[in-house]
Amino acid sequence: MLGQRAATFGRFFRQKRNFNKLAGAGTDYGHDERNYSYYKYAYIGGAATVGLLGYKSLFRTAKLDHAHEDKSVKKLENLPMYKQEEVKKHGKDADRIWVTYKDGVYDVTDFISMHPGGDKILLAAGAAVDPFWALYSQHKTAEVLEILEGYRIGRLDVKDVPKAEPDAFSNDPERHPALLVRNAKPFNAESPPSLLTDHFYTPNELFFVRNHLPVPDIKTEDHRLTVETLNGKTIDLSVDELKKKYKSYTIGSVIQCAGNRRADMNQYKKVQGLMWEGTAISNAEWTGVRLRDILADAGIDVFDEKIKHVHFEGSDLDPTGTPYGASIPMEKARGNEVLVAYHMNGVDIPRDHGAPLRVIVPGNVGARQVKWLRRIIVSEKESDSHWQQKDYRAFSPAVNMGDELKWDTVPSIQEYPVQCAICTPAPNTKVDRDDGTVDISGYAWSGGGRGIIRIEISVDGGETWSSCEMEQEEKQDVEHMYAWTLFKAEVKIPPGVKEFNIIAKAVDRSYNTQPETASGIWNVRGLIHNAWHRVPIIVKD
Repeated sequence: MLGQRAATFGRFFRQKRNFNKLAGAGTDYGHDERNYSYYKYAYIGGAATVGLLGYKSLFRTAKLDHAHEDKSVKKLENLPMYKQEEVKKHGKDADRIWVTYKDGVYDVTDFISMHPGGDKILLAAGAAVDPFWALYSQHKTAEVLEILEGYRIGRLDVKDVPKAEPDAFSNDPERHPALLVRNAKPFNAESPPSLLTDHFYTPNELFFVRNHLPVPDIKTEDHRLTVETLNGKTIDLSVDELKKKYKSYTIGSVIQCAGNRRADMNQYKKVQGLMWEGTAISNAEWTGVRLRDILADAGIDVFDEKIKHVHFEGSDLDPTGTPYGASIPMEKARGNEVLVAYHMNGVDIPRDHGAPLRVIVPGNVGARQVKWLRRIIVSEKESDSHWQQKDYRAFSPAVNMGDELKWDTVPSIQEYPVQCAICTPAPNTKVDRDDGTVDISGYAWSGGGRGIIRIEISVDGGETWSSCEMEQEEKQDVEHMYAWTLFKAEVKIPPGVKEFNIIAKAVDRSYNTQPETASGIWNVRGLIHNAWHRVPIIVKD
């Protein structure tokens, strides 16, 4: 009996690990794209939002694991054959909900009931998920397919097997080969660390890329920006009208993904999400018009106490026609720094970065700086978008993998905390002891316009620190600093060691500094990680 129980729990935890891989909590720290399933949609429906299983549902998963093992013994040809007409009877209103994938028929009823995005899966109920997976192709991994087989109940008649869907990403733009790809479809890539500090303003080709959906291909002359008031009144602007009607401004501003350095947090304790390392951050000069000028022209009083938030919608759409969306507080939206931008580093914004229009919200997390901007809405409440309500929120360290995520208990991330990272040398660089010193470089930045006042380096575990030479935007002061701070230093190789860590931390204008470890800031989604950055160095004699 004890042996059977041990085997049962062994299978349970194997299945749990598989599901964590599916949800983006891959166990390998490295560059393998197969484990980076960060995207917001579940593996069955394709349009279902990714969430964490509760304990009850994990035990259901364990039960399904038994079913999977039993079915793996059976030969597929012994499973019943179904026509599409029969599958269709098991749509969203049926007692048991079926879907098909290629030549398989799957009963996903239990999955829907335990998954926070289950209502989205119903879009594929009684039909094929193939069209969704053509869009969310990052879910077609060995781990995901193995889990899916646990739900298989039969085979689809070969005459009804859907034809292969076209690649939804085939029209994506070309990218620079130096970018470090973390996920190919949708495309997500970091800037190369060795090149990042060579330029104060990151060249457009090397600017990190964060996409949630295929990149829209928009003709600038056809694009319209709609602004909607509380009473439903709207104004529409072409890009050309926007440029001619309003005064233009330029600002240097960082965009940083909320998941930057997630891989570091994952080393401390497993987290869920795309394993960004340390360069999901870049700095550019943005040119555009002030958001508040557009709102005022639409007859919107930016000091109206009824208006609490400004929503943004992009032109990138999921299969349901729902756009990527986000919102910021009106208090931020009426600031001088918030732009609807059309130029990036002096040229038209590239497609990957939001052409023809992108909202730039200096000091805020990248998720709020909506690309391919097509609609602005003022509202009494936050955006209902998935990315505002069920992602980009950092839970307490007390909330663990497998716990129910109560999204309304934590606010959406807006401003980013103080951040600092070393770009060169790379981890595990070998240096000669006779050289005596090591040259380092990196970046620091803090949200809310809080300038960096110092950056400190340690090579003895944090016992002693030395300051760095800093490069900052001369046009900005420490009270309104939206561009990053680059730093460089020369540190001595500690005597008598074969290896050591270079540690970097920064202090911002409000004297906020970084925590020593991820212990107090760990969260299941691996967001806004900003513990001391450590780079291991190997010393050769």
